[in-house]
Amino acid sequence: MDFDIRNGKTFVTSSLTIVKNTGKGDLVLDGEADALTLLSITLNEKELVEGNDYTIDGDTLIISKSLLPSDDDAKAVLKTRVEICPEENTQLSGLYKSGSMYCTQCEAMGFRRITYYPDRPDNMAIFDSVRIEADKEAYPVLLGNGNKLEGGDVEGSEERHYAVWEDPFPKPSYLFCIVAGKLGSVSSSYTTVPSGREVHLEVFSEPENVSKLGHALESLKKSMKWDEDTFGLEYDLDVYNVVAVNDFNMGAMENKGLNVFNTAYCLADPKSATDSDYERIESVIGHEYFHNWTGNRVTCRDWFQLTLKEGLTVYRDQEFSGDMMQSHAVKRIEDVSSLRGRQFAEDAGPMSHPVRPDSYISMDNFYTATVYSKGAEVVRMYRTLLGKDGFRKGMDLYFERHDGNAVTCDDFLSAMGDANGVDLSQFSRWYQTNGTPTVKYSSKYDDETKTFYLTLSQESNSEDPLLIPISVGLLDKASGEEVVATKVLELKEKEQTFEFDGLKGDVLPSLLRGFSAPVKLVRAEPDASSEEEDLAFLAARDTDGFNRWEAGQKLYTSLIFQTLEGKQDEGKTLDYVEEAFGRALNMDGNDYSIQAYALTLPSESTLAEEMTVVDPVALHKARGDVRKSLARKYFSEISAKYDELTKAMESSSSGEDIKLDATSIGQRRLRNVLLGYLCCVKDTPEEREAASKLAMKQFESSFGMTDRYSALNCLASMDGEESVVARRDVALQKFFDDADGDALVLNKWFMCQALADLPDVLDRVKALVKHHDFTLTNPNRCSSLISAFTMNAAHFHAEDGEGYKFLGDITAQVDKLNPQLSSRMGRGLIQWRKYSEERGASMKAALQELADMKPISSDLFEVVSLGLKE
Repeated sequence: MDFDIRNGKTFVTSSLTIVKNTGKGDLVLDGEADALTLLSITLNEKELVEGNDYTIDGDTLIISKSLLPSDDDAKAVLKTRVEICPEENTQLSGLYKSGSMYCTQCEAMGFRRITYYPDRPDNMAIFDSVRIEADKEAYPVLLGNGNKLEGGDVEGSEERHYAVWEDPFPKPSYLFCIVAGKLGSVSSSYTTVPSGREVHLEVFSEPENVSKLGHALESLKKSMKWDEDTFGLEYDLDVYNVVAVNDFNMGAMENKGLNVFNTAYCLADPKSATDSDYERIESVIGHEYFHNWTGNRVTCRDWFQLTLKEGLTVYRDQEFSGDMMQSHAVKRIEDVSSLRGRQFAEDAGPMSHPVRPDSYISMDNFYTATVYSKGAEVVRMYRTLLGKDGFRKGMDLYFERHDGNAVTCDDFLSAMGDANGVDLSQFSRWYQTNGTPTVKYSSKYDDETKTFYLTLSQESNSEDPLLIPISVGLLDKASGEEVVATKVLELKEKEQTFEFDGLKGDVLPSLLRGFSAPVKLVRAEPDASSEEEDLAFLAARDTDGFNRWEAGQKLYTSLIFQTLEGKQDEGKTLDYVEEAFGRALNMDGNDYSIQAYALTLPSESTLAEEMTVVDPVALHKARGDVRKSLARKYFSEISAKYDELTKAMESSSSGEDIKLDATSIGQRRLRNVLLGYLCCVKDTPEEREAASKLAMKQFESSFGMTDRYSALNCLASMDGEESVVARRDVALQKFFDDADGDALVLNKWFMCQALADLPDVLDRVKALVKHHDFTLTNPNRCSSLISAFTMNAAHFHAEDGEGYKFLGDITAQVDKLNPQLSSRMGRGLIQWRKYSEERGASMKAALQELADMKPISSDLFEVVSLGLKE
């Protein structure tokens, strides 16, 4: 391939060596009519004539089979030259310009916007020569996949230069990438084990961002070592480049040897990035690196198999992050919280689909929480069923069989089963079943035989039973000691009873330890008082860190719903919750992150999944009331703990050096949870004054973004007296001024205002849309304001329906610019069936207006059509 980059247009010359396959028809190449202008086409150097030799039918170029090689070993060279305009490509798919650099994004269907090509993941080819030519001063860095072969000045031109790259490994077109720009970088090297290959590592971005690239580079080295240690997988090229791009539809892209990253997942320094940002960057750097084997060396046969690479790689990055955090319990809590808040909602809505979808209009719409997060849970179940060593054996066989090939989820399942000598055919039903299964449980203890009986049953959208691994431990009811350590039960039937004998007394089961399957767990015969007594026991004594947290979350949930229904005084729930909260507040040890999560109430999105009809305003109030009641009861203890942490952090800090070890991150996480409790007590003028002063003090005294941004979020929801409002407005202005144009910091500024709990927040968001630093063309900026506002459920779902109209109007505007982004935004309206008749009607009306638009992108059309489907 040859890219001749000029201002306002780029010429792409492509030479394809084609050979006969089993098909006997015409050669059909994918393109996109509004992106490509065909300038010339030859076959074996013979100019082809449109109408006789080839036709262009919509987005496809079709070459007559009569011109193609007929012998099995014959080859032909098809050469095309097209013109494209990256500068006008607001879809950010294909080759486009972001700021001062050119870059590509080809997954899932972007390569067809660059040239005509069989743009399918099973069409794997060696890109043996990719030449990039551009202005030397404006674009001094020219990057491509693989290894660099040569570069230099263009003959006869002092202003232009070129570089030629070769990727020796076969790859599908979605992994193709080039970058051209004036970029700064940080670099290092890594020696692989055991082969000893010296790999040059370099991370690029605009020159002003170079100081923020170090964390990404170190994360890359950690990822390479972890994959060698954990799965025996080495890197296979001489160079590994990463480029951070401001305008990017996704989080990052695993292009072979040349990863492209959204700046939000690559740039970090203490003044601009929170602890969560640092952890997310490490995770995503790992994710894209791990794709080198699970996605690149072994890829998908077709896009229906997307979870084969994404679910597997998410699982791998979750395990990597757990090891880096030195706490798999913390990581598991974070991942399950995200799964329940996002993926469970997707499972329950009109976009519900199996981890392996069976149909799509636009593949871009299926980069979903189901494919990624639930897909990772499916992979984790293999690990749970087969054990650590068995899973590793399955991975080894998978690579041995399929390295260099495009395969299916069934191939992965076969490798896992064959490597361990087990039949996993029943497990395959997970790949074709949508929705969240429910597992019901009941139990009894026979004192005579000292036997405990646990009965489990399952309900799902599968006609036949799923194979569901249920990790279980048993705790003695009298002593609280664990009498049966964690064991995995295989639920294979609609209903099964499992026996545990040889016990000394009655026991309480700790079920679904570590969240061993993506299911909802409920009692077969609900008994609120008995269940809450059991939960209180588990919250205090369970030896499984995840389930101890889970028991507390279920108690919080019960109290919130009782508050919502006005039934808080009817049982012991409040006592159990206060006991659990107090115990978490006084937890011993230094696992501060676990303590922080134990004190955090379930999110509104997680709670909404438990409701048949969601009232976001009432839910927000009920959750807020429970939070406030806990804050009032334990105010002095919370305040004392906050002060204790503040002193400990001050004594261990060293100026502007922010520590990123697990203890320091945990301390900040816990202190900010405590700050949130202290600042939610603001019913009286005196309380509002005290809360705003405390938040302002932390805001002004904090160097790091984590503590500063947490304080700003508290201040952003402050209202009332003039002095309180003044502190809020001063902090917001100070944060904006200090950002000094930093795009990622400005995204935080927009987001905290979109999420503010203020009565006029929609008006504020509408005003921010007109702010000179806001734009609909940048996905990060758009999401930080518009998508963030849709997560502010009580205000987005205000009964007047204005939030829905606002989102519909913005989505319509974005669809003209970036269909991938508009389709994501449109999903904010498709769950209308879960709300009251009035809210549902308003949401549906906004959806219908989008459906009636002409023109409408296929991406958005698919989402709104599914949303409106009866």
